[in-house]
Amino acid sequence: MAIARLTKYLRQDRMPHVWCPGCGNGVIMKAFIDAVDKNALDPDRVSVVSGIGCSSRVTGYLNFNTMHTLHGRAIAFATGVKLARPEFKVVVMGGDGDILAIGGNHFIHACRRNMDITVIIFNNNIYGMTGGQYSPTTPHEKIASTSPYGNVENSFDIVNLALASGATYVARSTVFHYAQMVQLIQKALDHKGMAVIEIMTNCHTYYGRYNAMSQPEDMLAYFKKNTVQINKARTMSPEELADKIVAGEFVNKNADTYSDSYRKKIEELMKAERGDNG
Repeated sequence: MAIARLTKYLRQDRMPHVWCPGCGNGVIMKAFIDAVDKNALDPDRVSVVSGIGCSSRVTGYLNFNTMHTLHGRAIAFATGVKLARPEFKVVVMGGDGDILAIGGNHFIHACRRNMDITVIIFNNNIYGMTGGQYSPTTPHEKIASTSPYGNVENSFDIVNLALASGATYVARSTVFHYAQMVQLIQKALDHKGMAVIEIMTNCHTYYGRYNAMSQPEDMLAYFKKNTVQINKARTMSPEELADKIVAGEFVNKNADTYSDSYRKKIEELMKAERGDNG
């Protein structure tokens, strides 16, 4: 049965989940297990790590080797898992606030090191679990509980941040574009190196309600209307792309990973200690 194909990856005794009705987090979770299934990964050799936040609750529902860790520290934990168990596929799943605010330094340095992990960022443009405060990705002038007259700060562009920091696979999609989302996660899981996928998702409970999109279908319609695929975006002017979501694959390249370089250095030092010049 089609349902059984995916439910085997879930801890069904943990259901029902805690997410608001219509939340996009469940769509991303399904896309992830769909990608794992299509890539035929062994669940016993997959580790999923999260921090704190609505989206970070995902590790409680996934039937893999999971770790629900500290606020902002998921990438640090995942780095340790990858170094200890290099044969594992290590995935971080978390929100824009968790990964880019308190966890921001871990994110940019994991990109810089080209850690061999996959980071899936649930970007709902707000802190959903703690009361709707603005986050590092809340757009300028948008409303949040801590910016009731409009956010005066500029937001991070997650894709550009990942690219500038050195990630070797970077992509973006939305929860409206399910098939594309699955395909990009598949490619990220196949990639050797730091893979970052930003997925625009809906928090209609806070971000949507504050910004005239109080129903999940309102936000899905927004994603549909305002998303531009990357090939088309390359033909558009900056003015035409203002306030648009550019989706697709931005980079996919090969480079030495931190784990490879670390093991290579250990081998060189052991060889030198033995006096082995051959």
